[in-house]
Amino acid sequence: MDAGSFGRGEAGIVRIGIFSSLASGFLADLLRAYVAGNPSVRPDLVEGGPSEHISAVQRHQMDVTFLTGEPIADGCDRTHLWKEQVYVTLPSDHELVPRDEIFWADLRDRHFIVSEADPGPEIHEYLVKHLADLGHHPSVERHGVGRDNLMHLVAIGRGLTLTSEATTAARFPGVVYRPLSGEILPFCAIWSPQNDNPALRRLLSLARIMSKRGTSISDGRVGN
Repeated sequence: MDAGSFGRGEAGIVRIGIFSSLASGFLADLLRAYVAGNPSVRPDLVEGGPSEHISAVQRHQMDVTFLTGEPIADGCDRTHLWKEQVYVTLPSDHELVPRDEIFWADLRDRHFIVSEADPGPEIHEYLVKHLADLGHHPSVERHGVGRDNLMHLVAIGRGLTLTSEATTAARFPGVVYRPLSGEILPFCAIWSPQNDNPALRRLLSLARIMSKRGTSISDGRVGN
């Protein structure tokens, strides 16, 4: 492999921070298309929270991070790429399961569980903010488990939780997902404009194309 391949972004490493599930959705489609079109580039994926990922991008220890909302990232560029529906995760025998969609008013006086690790703290804040608007402070219990084991805790009746649309492609015994009416999460990419990694430029170019089309594409080969 010649040096030109690295200069064109056709080879090398791109370090990516993720805050969303890769079970389905835009991010999964983006990475699939990018890997297919750039087989000599190795994506290095790191899970984590917004503050640590933004800090890593600012220090050039990470090329790009995909986060929810519109976080402040001094010295960085940001672009909105996609949106996902918010879902309530319920045990399969829960009284709300027959509903086609769930409203915030349905969640008053419910007990919730979240993970201690990200995105648990963000989900906790999201619950407090929205249920406080109804004059209610939610009961939220934190557990030192990951996303998969949290779903199993939901299944055995330990509490409800929230998740994003991408996660709903992952099926867990005894767990049902229902959309939370009117709740949509925007997702964005954040990167440093001083980052000269050509593989990053190719990834961002592909992400913009897919975002504009609103769909995945099968060939990840794009120009810089």
